Amino acid sequence: MTGTLTFLGIESSCDDTAAAVVRAADRSCILSSVVEGQVALHADFGGVVPEIAARAHAERLDICVEQALEQAGITLSDLDGIAVTSGPGLIGGVLSGVMCARGLAAATGLPLVGVNHLAGHALTPRLSDNTPYPYLMLLISGGHCQFLIVHGPEKFTRLGGSIDDAPGEAFDKTAKLLGLSQPGGPAVAGQAESGDPKRFSFPRPLLDRPGCDLSFSGLKTALLRERDRLVAAQGGLYAQDRADICAGFQAAVADVLAEKTRRALALFDRPSPVLAVAGGVASNTLIRTRLQAVAVEAGGTLIAPPLSLCTDNAAMIAHAGIEKFRAGSIDPADLVARPRWPLDPTANPLIGSGRKGAKA
Repeated sequence: MTGTLTFLGIESSCDDTAAAVVRAADRSCILSSVVEGQVALHADFGGVVPEIAARAHAERLDICVEQALEQAGITLSDLDGIAVTSGPGLIGGVLSGVMCARGLAAATGLPLVGVNHLAGHALTPRLSDNTPYPYLMLLISGGHCQFLIVHGPEKFTRLGGSIDDAPGEAFDKTAKLLGLSQPGGPAVAGQAESGDPKRFSFPRPLLDRPGCDLSFSGLKTALLRERDRLVAAQGGLYAQDRADICAGFQAAVADVLAEKTRRALALFDRPSPVLAVAGGVASNTLIRTRLQAVAVEAGGTLIAPPLSLCTDNAAMIAHAGIEKFRAGSIDPADLVARPRWPLDPTANPLIGSGRKGAKA
């Protein structure tokens, strides 16, 4: 379907409650974007508590939707459709968003489009930069890390991904091990600014093996052992110890991502390739700098969306919904929430596969 389309997007897959309005003609324009984080609600627990997150979504989703419509200067009658994250993610949160969207669609008669949360991230370069297909996407977030060739709104080829902890999860666990605040990414990056990345010799996992798969669990374990060694030797950690550990950890993650990206670009094998990056970890300055160098080395271009579009948001969901709708995809009124939803169903599961299938 061509012409101008205006969609409401709803996102609630983890700990951000979000709603946005996006209008698309030749390219998409964000009319509004509302994101309410839950950091304060989970601060005492060292991570996201699914039950607390789900309750917060249920309490705030209608308010976020109302604010998004108000900021866009429109009403529900001005919309052409509703897009909602219907997986993967924390099932309670995903279900909250899906039920909200289903209610709005039933009340208004608007078409409903369920969006894969990872597809929202993967299509973000088309929202921010109108990037043409195909392009190579490095999705690096708290729960996922994948190299994807993006062929279209519903067609992805996975070249590799994390077989254990995702980078964002490793950053969060590192922050917790060092007594830093959550979310861990910004906390570790902040400490690393005054640290010596060469003081500790942390491993670069899987660089001795071919392919684009990644692993960060061993790096986290090495960091834990170094921390324990220092505590045993001197009775605790000094501020400079924390800074140096963070700098060494961040450098190791950046090295691994840079080398694996180099390999993925070789497999992508396009002249003047476009490398795009999205997800919360894409906001890390060192990692962006390293990826920029790898893209230039391959004769290509790095597309890094604004930081507000790298973390979870509903604008990317609205845009992905528009792309799916234009491709003829509309979901039934009884759209279900999906805790597992791989982007490339033909690829072998990386981790977390069970009777219900691969997580992502």
